[in-house]
This record gives sequence, structure tokens and C-alpha cells, in this order.
Amino acid sequence: MAFTKDSEIKIKEDIFWIGGDDRTAGLFEGSFPIPEGVSYNSYVILDEKTCLLDTCDISISAKFWRNLRHALDGRKLDYLVIDHMEPDHGAAIVQVIETYPDVIVVGNSKTFDMLDNFYQLKPANKLEVKEGDVLCLGKHTLKFVFAVMVHWPEVMFVYDEKDRILFSADAFGTFKTLSGALYSDEIDFDRDYLDEARRYYANIVGKYGSKVQAVFNKLENVPIDMICPLHGPIWRGENIGYIMEKYILWSTYEPEEKGVVIAYTSMYGNTAAVADKLALMLKAKGVENVTMHDVTRVHPSYVVGDAFRFSNIVLAAPTYNNNLHPTMSAVLEDMEIMTVQNRKFSVIGNGSWAPQSPKIIEERLSAMKNMTKVGETFVIKSSMRPEQLPELEKLAEDIVASMQ
Repeated sequence: MAFTKDSEIKIKEDIFWIGGDDRTAGLFEGSFPIPEGVSYNSYVILDEKTCLLDTCDISISAKFWRNLRHALDGRKLDYLVIDHMEPDHGAAIVQVIETYPDVIVVGNSKTFDMLDNFYQLKPANKLEVKEGDVLCLGKHTLKFVFAVMVHWPEVMFVYDEKDRILFSADAFGTFKTLSGALYSDEIDFDRDYLDEARRYYANIVGKYGSKVQAVFNKLENVPIDMICPLHGPIWRGENIGYIMEKYILWSTYEPEEKGVVIAYTSMYGNTAAVADKLALMLKAKGVENVTMHDVTRVHPSYVVGDAFRFSNIVLAAPTYNNNLHPTMSAVLEDMEIMTVQNRKFSVIGNGSWAPQSPKIIEERLSAMKNMTKVGETFVIKSSMRPEQLPELEKLAEDIVASMQ
């Protein structure tokens, strides 16, 4: 890792990372918990012409400006390429244009529409590009690959033909700060980042799997030595195949592994007791991967992330006001929005006098694409009776059998 005057890092002979970590925000997009923060990445190419690829979030703007100025080292900025207009990458666009009034802003037609929408900005110097257009900086030639709806309509990837680098906007990113490790091969990614990368994908990009596949088709014969996303570590070498494989699974809605995610909500502990008992039965029957979420305490994004991971989903909830408990309803809403599909599901419901929750859960899960019910719906009235244990045991057996 080659450091320069400040905190910018040289990733190639004349390409610099000028990003930073934000450990202060509690929520991403005002919705998703980020207890370990998030990183924001920007990049500068210093060729015959200089080029900045995206800016930053307001939270790291001071660091961004120090790094940009140090990287340019007195040179003017010739081009600003906007791959993604979301404000966590565009907060410094106006200041960049004001600071470098001759800069040429590069984007597509939708980019410039959004510039006007967000900042009432219509750049005097702009280069509107289309799919497959190229921009020559000198030794570097940048090719523009449109990635529509991954995950906004204006998104572009930029491919540097010289160093075979793919600047991939929000794709291949992750929640969680870099904490000094710029490259994925500098960390134990499976242990430290994979869950957050999956949660990021499932909840940010997840519903646009077909659009991800469309971009993959465009890149099928393109040699890539490095992927530079706008969040998370940079990918290089053999690790590129690793993250590509994950994205193929996630974008085709294939489970990563056989396992069970049990998401439950419980008012007085009785529904939770059934969920716990089922988990114990599954483990006793040899299921290695069983994870549980109490959705009264866990944000739905964690359940959606594990729904993209595992082959089997179990939802357990009580009836509330003759409807479904609102915390479980929120989980189902997120699953519906992010188009969770191609999974096997089982249902546990509770209702002291009118158990409506199991019916509602089953109807909403069945309405999702390619969802297969496993076992009979397990229903308790207030609490589980001892004579119901064989019925729960049968549900566990059916889940195990469905994973064979």
C-alpha cells in the first residue's frame, strides 16, 4: 500500500483512492443500521488529463478535500465522472465544480437530470456519454458501461482499458468501515465482512437481480484485474472471482448454502419458545446452519440478508389486533420489496382465540416468486401444549428432508 502526502493511497502508478470511513452515522439511507459504519470511496486518475471518479458523502467531505488536493498536487481537474448520483457520493459535486470551474462533468442524460433535481445545477461544461462511449485521458482510456437500476437508473460503470480496472459504482460494495484495510485480500472477508456485504446487496440491490445479470453479460469477455466500488474494500487478483461468484448467486436468487433462518416475534415469550425448540430440533437432526432473529429487536434488513443466504426460511409470529404482529409484517414487507424468491418456507403462528397470523404469513410468502412451502403450518393457541411436540418434530423432519 503506497501512501502519499495525506491519506490518499496509490492503487496504481497514477490512480489514487481518496475515500474515507464514517463511524458516526447510525443509519444508512435513513433506514439500515450500520453499527460498524461505512466507507465512501472516490478515485483520481492523474494522466495527461486528470479525472475524478465520483465525490463523497458530507460526513467525510473534509477528508475528501484534503486528499483530492494532495493527489492533484497543484494540477487542475479536467474531468469529473459521475457514476452514481446518490447524495452519499455526490455531496461534493457542487463544490468541485465551483472550485474547478473549467472541469468537464461526465455523465449520461439521466445523470444531468438528477443534477438539476438535487442541486438545481446545469453544468456549463459537460460531456454526455452513451453506452460504450470512451474518454481518452492519455495513457488511460475509460469506457462507459451502463448499469441501469443497479441500483438507480443513471448508474454507470467505468472500465479503464489500460489497467483493466472496473469502477463499479455501488455494485460489489459492503456496509462496514475499511479500518485501514483497503483491499479485500488484506482481511478475512468471510469472517469480518461477508454478512455485511450480503446484507448490503440484499437490501440495496437485491430486487434488481435481472439488471445485475444484464451488466454481467456486458462484461462477460472483459478482462478485469481490479474492481473499485464506492463502498467497501477494493477487489483484485483471485479475489475478483470470489465476489463475482457471490453476485451470481445473489442476483439469480440461488441460496449460498443449505441452512435455516428462523425469524420470530413474540409478545410474552410463547412464540419464541416454539422457535427455540424448533432450532434445537433442527440442530439435533444435523442441520449445521441455523440462525435466529428476534425481529422485535433486529432490523428487517438482517432477516432479508439471511433470506438471500439460506435455502430455508421459517417465520413465527403471534396474532395482533386480529392481524399479523407489526414487527413481522415489516419483515415480510421488506422481503416482498427486495423480491426474496426461490426459497423453501415454513410457518409458525400463534393466536389466543383467533390465530390469524399463520394464514397471513403463508399467504404473503406464497405470493412471492418460486416459494415452496415445507411441512404443515404449526399453530399454537397462547402456548404450546406437550402433545404438540410430535407435530413440531414432524415439521423439523420435513425441513431437514427438504434440504437433501
